[in-house]
Amino acid sequence: MKLLSQTQAEGQAQQLAIIARDCLIDEARLSPKPGLVDSRGNGAHHDLSLALMECSAHSLTPTFLQLARHSWQRPADIALRETVGRLGREGEQQMMVATAGVNTHRGAIWALGLLVSAAAMSGVNASAQQIADTAAQLARLPDNAAPKVFSKGLKATHQYRVPGAREEAQQAFPHVTKLALPQLQLSRAKGASESEARIDALMAIMSSLSDTCVLSRAGMPGLKAMQHGAQAVLAAGGSSTAAGSEALAHLDSQMLALNASPGGAADLLAATLFLDRVCQPASCSF
Repeated sequence: MKLLSQTQAEGQAQQLAIIARDCLIDEARLSPKPGLVDSRGNGAHHDLSLALMECSAHSLTPTFLQLARHSWQRPADIALRETVGRLGREGEQQMMVATAGVNTHRGAIWALGLLVSAAAMSGVNASAQQIADTAAQLARLPDNAAPKVFSKGLKATHQYRVPGAREEAQQAFPHVTKLALPQLQLSRAKGASESEARIDALMAIMSSLSDTCVLSRAGMPGLKAMQHGAQAVLAAGGSSTAAGSEALAHLDSQMLALNASPGGAADLLAATLFLDRVCQPASCSF
């Protein structure tokens, strides 16, 4: 691990925070996303907008910075896990103030917060998989100060007996490292535009994720529609093809008709963009 001076470390922490914020904004603006807020409109949401999502992302920059600072080149232990948990909850409160009580990025705080911390813990020259593995080590540790809150996501995981955001992190974000990042790189290699490649990465996540946001709104039929629709986009050659674009539009119509919004997949897309931005296949570029 390369050791940096305090000034260099602070600069790297600030860069990680900015990248995390920018990835949230990039995810929000990306279009067309089935059922989700994007540059076209509010998707299946009545209380969200692109402007609100961007406001929320900016409000979280100080949280990401504190996470990076406190995690810099530290080992994964309970003390750090509890610090990360406390900073995440404080960030959620700041987000709720900025959005007048609307939950815009609670799931993203969990996923991106862990990855920002893990990137800082790993220092430089860490691969995306190494950062994800470090985040998993942190996620598997107990946070004794965490409140016992039975969220909609947890209710869905228990009701439908599926893994949720906690399990995704504890397993080192497999939908990001095994599905979304490879698809992002594959679509780019095939000549897709950056937006199309990112949409394809989202489809890769949606094709198998047990998205508790969708389950909470539309139950198992909604989840199956999401997964099968995303699989159809990829099977047609991705969003850059005429057939893939048509399949994507059909999936969008389905999600809107079901009032389903794959917010969990959106959070993991932001995580994908973060790892793609900070890491090359073998080395970290931040």
